[in-house]
Amino acid sequence: MSATDSSLLRPGLLGRATVNVVVTVSVLYTLLPVLWLVLASTKTRDALFSSDLLSLSDFSFLRNLDDLFAMDGGLYGRWYVNSLLYAVLGAALGALISVACGYAFDKYRFRHKEKLFGLVLAAVMVPQTVLALPLYLMASEAGLVNTFWAVFIPVLFNPFGVYLGRIFARGYVPDEVLEAARVDGAGELTTYVRVALRMLGPGLITVFLFQLTAIWNNFFLPMVMLSDQDLYPVSLGLYQWNSSASVSPEYYPVVIMGSLLAVLPLILAFVLLQRFWRSGLTAGAVK
Repeated sequence: MSATDSSLLRPGLLGRATVNVVVTVSVLYTLLPVLWLVLASTKTRDALFSSDLLSLSDFSFLRNLDDLFAMDGGLYGRWYVNSLLYAVLGAALGALISVACGYAFDKYRFRHKEKLFGLVLAAVMVPQTVLALPLYLMASEAGLVNTFWAVFIPVLFNPFGVYLGRIFARGYVPDEVLEAARVDGAGELTTYVRVALRMLGPGLITVFLFQLTAIWNNFFLPMVMLSDQDLYPVSLGLYQWNSSASVSPEYYPVVIMGSLLAVLPLILAFVLLQRFWRSGLTAGAVK
């Protein structure tokens, strides 16, 4: 190999090495807290602060698991079910609404369409914490404060999901297919449900995963809306327990165990749906 060829290969090798280093650091940055959580969940309260996390001498995983579901009359189990209802049901309905709205923006013509879509894009830039107080006032007027609906209804509407829905509709649903369905006598609703929605499956899963993650990690809205502990999601319940741990140290092991269990639904959802998610992210990338 000549010196010229060697000099041409060095930048490529250097670039790949740099990328590998960045990816490795990113993976470690992501996985090390999870690894710490797994190891810490096996420790008793005393061992958590006095022993080496890598030591297996104080293995108390099952005991901590029992304590978690027994603490405060089994509140954690109720919080977990609440989070599943808020997140899974809310993400499913929210994804259907978002994709339907995005489909309408892409396939139909109506007055001020682009201006309205501009408002949707502007809403994407608004932090959710800014909306918490107006939503609380609206829920108060409707008599929904401190109810399941005060948290569930707001999460159904996601401007970013509408934006993604339009991108997916443009990338997955050809106008010619819709015209063919209309020529065959199908109405607009039938065309959407039986033709377009099937093509939008990967996009629907992608929006669902984004919604699921956002709702499962939602904290500020439930904190503003709810005062009844029986309605808390996992995020708010663990925050309350963690605040009590400074006074009652017995909460520390159950908070750690509860945090470990709290990440499992998201991991499971991404593992089971990653094939659809990855194909959904490429929507519209190739014409």
